Amino acid sequence: MNRIGSWWRRRETAHSKAGESFGRHFEVLSRMIVGLGNPGLEYSHSRHNVGFQVADLLAQRHGMEFDRYQKRARLAIGRVRIPGGSDPRALLAKPMTYMNASGEAVAPLAAFYKIGPADIMVIFDDLDLPVGRIRLRPGGGSGGHKGMQSIIKHLGSEAFPRLRIGIGRPPGQMDPANYVLRPFSPDQEAEMTFVRIRAAEAIEAWLALGVEAAMNQFNPVTDA
Repeated sequence: MNRIGSWWRRRETAHSKAGESFGRHFEVLSRMIVGLGNPGLEYSHSRHNVGFQVADLLAQRHGMEFDRYQKRARLAIGRVRIPGGSDPRALLAKPMTYMNASGEAVAPLAAFYKIGPADIMVIFDDLDLPVGRIRLRPGGGSGGHKGMQSIIKHLGSEAFPRLRIGIGRPPGQMDPANYVLRPFSPDQEAEMTFVRIRAAEAIEAWLALGVEAAMNQFNPVTDA
């Protein structure tokens, strides 16, 4: 972890000033979409990194690349193509702080780009939702998720939309901390291929229609 963190700090030192200058003078962004996870290949396929996975899929769907590093996060900036919509310019962010310190990247990015909490969508894993279930909310507490706790603390607000992606509870007596850091089972991964697509579509609906309309379209009927 120290080696990876040191590498990213060296990268930030090399590129941050240039990236911030570019952002200050040229970027007008209406929304920020934050996928939560842990940096490093050893975590890339874990349940805890499903937020990163959906952010990567969104970038792929819209021809964006995570080619910037700023405020301790990897960024992709570009237009999200929405059929019949306004194709808003959006910021995709993957905090490189490790999950439990996500707010240390999200809050500085929000301040720098002048994006308010209501225009920040956070994507994260949820133990209390079954695998395959997604749920949009316009705000609320952390639900015990430490990455969300950090974001709420550093933003000073719970009033930001979020997309929870179910990963289910661990089997038997398995420690949840170990469970979230393991990959999905083969059967779960087959289902998650479609879940990630649905999650990306839910984010696109939020950008096009707002959170309430997106909730009506993508939340389970029992949530209505």
